[in-house]
Amino acid sequence: MSMSFYVAPEQLMKDKADFARKGIARGRSMVAVSFAGGIVMAADNPSRTLRKVSEIYDRIGFGGVGKFSEFDSLRTAGVRHADMKGYTYSREDVDARSLANAYAQLLGQVFTHEMKPMEVEVLVAEVGATQSVDQFYRVSYDGTVVDERSLTALGGDAEALRSRLVEACQDSDDEAATVRAAASALGGPDRVLGVDDLEVAVLDRTAQRRAFRRIESATLQALLDAS
Repeated sequence: MSMSFYVAPEQLMKDKADFARKGIARGRSMVAVSFAGGIVMAADNPSRTLRKVSEIYDRIGFGGVGKFSEFDSLRTAGVRHADMKGYTYSREDVDARSLANAYAQLLGQVFTHEMKPMEVEVLVAEVGATQSVDQFYRVSYDGTVVDERSLTALGGDAEALRSRLVEACQDSDDEAATVRAAASALGGPDRVLGVDDLEVAVLDRTAQRRAFRRIESATLQALLDAS
């Protein structure tokens, strides 16, 4: 008769958290910044097909870091959740907070009950009528939700990245300046990120309904070159 080894719950949770954090740290980071015209979402992502920044609903964007297959499945689930809620009730009832709570419940359930946690950290951002009501919800691998103000950073070294982002965004009051600030923060002191290294999208505050707008290479180059 074989006997299973006992592992203290505290040790099991710590091991799961360490595993998830290491998986997230192996990936590339992303940031989101609020400015007068909307929200810039930028990711260190050289791929032209595997997207880390996407649209979920009319004025709501999604970003993910970590294991692509896992955060992309969360994106798909978020789109379905938003579509169903908007169809059942009204489009105005779909908001970033409810989506973030749904993600938190799912990630928390997996972290607590499954052997392997999801190696992801996701962002749900909603652009408002004014900059003061923009919403940023960062949801961690264990279901923890953090309500951010004006900007946020996701990835392995998020605290250092956030500090660089705060410093870079001090003079960013338009789209071009905010994109350059995001690129500078993602690159850090040792790298200069160009068009081929970045994935950038904007949640446009002036849009009537669908606010998500992806910035393609030619436009992104012009924004990075602007002074």
